[in-house]
Amino acid sequence: MKKTTESQFIESYDSYADSLFRHCYLRVFDRDLSRDLVQEAFIRVWNYLAEGKEIRNFKPFLYQVVDNLIIDNSRKRKTVSLDLLQERGVEPRLDVEAGRFEKLIDAKRASEIIVQLEEPYRQVLLLRYLDDLSVKEIAKICGETENNISVRIHRGLKKLNEILDHEPKS
Repeated sequence: MKKTTESQFIESYDSYADSLFRHCYLRVFDRDLSRDLVQEAFIRVWNYLAEGKEIRNFKPFLYQVVDNLIIDNSRKRKTVSLDLLQERGVEPRLDVEAGRFEKLIDAKRASEIIVQLEEPYRQVLLLRYLDDLSVKEIAKICGETENNISVRIHRGLKKLNEILDHEPKS
């Protein structure tokens, strides 16, 4: 393995390990499993590089590997309940640009709202606003066009506002 590839790998670990952990945790709601998935992702990337293969953009590549590991894990377990989110009081940081959703302070309440979204919308919104990925990076991860991702983000934000419109006023 080339020295530059090794240094790129180390730099990508330093840069992305924490955000990959958050990404995993908000999908599996288990700290130990999230750590294991991130560790496994970096092992797979290291092995990929050791085979002499090239990675042009580490960030989307790592997110794709982690997403595949999450999918593999959920296929094995298939017993994860969305109620775990509420029970564990997950506190994600959601910096959504749109309307009232941005004003939600209570992380548990924000989690209750975001789990009401269908998976494609939930995934792109979490990648965009929690993981702070660009539309281009999300498109690479999802294997779709940037235009499709932009439309899905827009529709997801619109659906969030619809959910909020139907929420009882406190």
